[in-house]
Amino acid sequence: MENRKKVIVTERIAEEGLELLRSELEVDFRDGISREELLSIIDQYDALIVRSVTKVDEELISRATRLKVVGRAGNGIDNINVDVCTRYGVIVANTPDSNTISAAEQTIALLLASSRNTAWANNVLKGGVWDRKPFRGVELYEKTVGIVGLGRIGSMVATRLKAFNMKVIAYDPYIANERFERFGAEKKNTLEELVREADFITVHTPRTEETMHMINEEMFKIAKDGVRVVNCARGGIIEEKALLNGLKAGKIASAGMDVYEKEPAINNPLFQFNNVVCTPHLGADTFEAQKRVGENIAEQVIKALKGDIVPNVVNLPTMLSEELNYLRPYITLAEKMGNFYYQLEKSPITRVEISYSGPITRNETEMLTVAFLKGLLQPVMSEKVNYVNARLMAKDRGIKVYESKHAQSNKRYKNVIAVSIYNHEHDLHIAGTLSRARNPLLVEINGYETETNLEGYVVMAENIDKPRVIGPFATMLGDEGVNIASMKVARQNRGEKAVMLVNVDNKVEEEVLKRLSSIDGILNPPRLLHF
Repeated sequence: MENRKKVIVTERIAEEGLELLRSELEVDFRDGISREELLSIIDQYDALIVRSVTKVDEELISRATRLKVVGRAGNGIDNINVDVCTRYGVIVANTPDSNTISAAEQTIALLLASSRNTAWANNVLKGGVWDRKPFRGVELYEKTVGIVGLGRIGSMVATRLKAFNMKVIAYDPYIANERFERFGAEKKNTLEELVREADFITVHTPRTEETMHMINEEMFKIAKDGVRVVNCARGGIIEEKALLNGLKAGKIASAGMDVYEKEPAINNPLFQFNNVVCTPHLGADTFEAQKRVGENIAEQVIKALKGDIVPNVVNLPTMLSEELNYLRPYITLAEKMGNFYYQLEKSPITRVEISYSGPITRNETEMLTVAFLKGLLQPVMSEKVNYVNARLMAKDRGIKVYESKHAQSNKRYKNVIAVSIYNHEHDLHIAGTLSRARNPLLVEINGYETETNLEGYVVMAENIDKPRVIGPFATMLGDEGVNIASMKVARQNRGEKAVMLVNVDNKVEEEVLKRLSSIDGILNPPRLLHF
């Protein structure tokens, strides 16, 4: 038990999630722990799991000397300073997919309840009055619904409302056209265009500076008379003051609200309207969603502590699990290619150019760039370098990073990662791919073609392309008890310089490398590389 990593859970998650954590980690479940106590003990934990209350800021992170991951059991990360976590190399993971079905269904529930005055009618009937007249509503059939944000939840809402025979229009400047077609939504290029046409408006975006109050007084002015709105996303995306004014003026026929600008929402002015259905942030609050949230965040934290790449990391490029499985060996390749430079050079780097070629470019390659930078900087940084902070650390060291993609490789390999590293004196150019066994393979170094496994120890030497160089080199290694696994020798022109790369089974001592340099035809002292 004493070797187990420790996680503190500061807010309630499903028991299934806690059980999963306990199977791998030492778990300290402290629901409702005070800020002061958390600050005093956070340095004892490798992982922290929170919901929406615990504030994860620089004060906390700076004291969390062992912390490797913060898990948010849920989607929103308003209470977590992601930039600070990134700077300290702490992974931030959430569970964006766990509550999508529940949030989409709550949106539909509020849309239906508000358009049919369900909650108002319920209250009146239970108050002892049978009267249908005040509660006449409208159908969804053949109406136009405007969906702002066609991400995970927005697209689910679109699919479900198509089944009501609604016309679906959507606005999302960050989503590819194919996604609109896939979910049967007509793309609107501006928010204004959507608002003018919609009978119903529902929002499904994160809350950012850009989206805060994006549905405001100006938008309601250009909306249809009798427009109906729903917000199951984040409080403040629909400006509450503008919503109040629209309801009072009769411009807005009804609203369904699950989230508010200030939460907990007590005595909110919206509560006075019979045509507004209000719920206390229930979007993710189903038994199924909470079970998924608990289990998913537990799985992510366990993966992070094992050093595995986690699909739903907020401060890393997001990847689908199938994409991650395909790219995983390329991530390893990129990191090992990054290991090259500082084993050969000591000069500061000015810029790095990374080129991806082949079918690999159909995937998100940002993770490969991050892996390369991690491998590049790890040997020379006193602070911990990981997938989270590698790009930031490169920027802090003044390293400019340029990336390009090419649909086809100009080499004889299907997929190639090529890297050029520049300093003030000279350059290093390397290229790599995967072997048939999907192991990392160096295929070129400074214009010399090779096929060298980037595993274990590699002796690299430059030699004159002439007889009686390679044999004595191999013999001397053997005499020193060093077993050669494979040897590749590359030349550009006959009789000129060649590059020798030798995979060996064990470490070659410095004195042996010096003796190897004395062999006639060896141009420089050989280098021992380790991957």
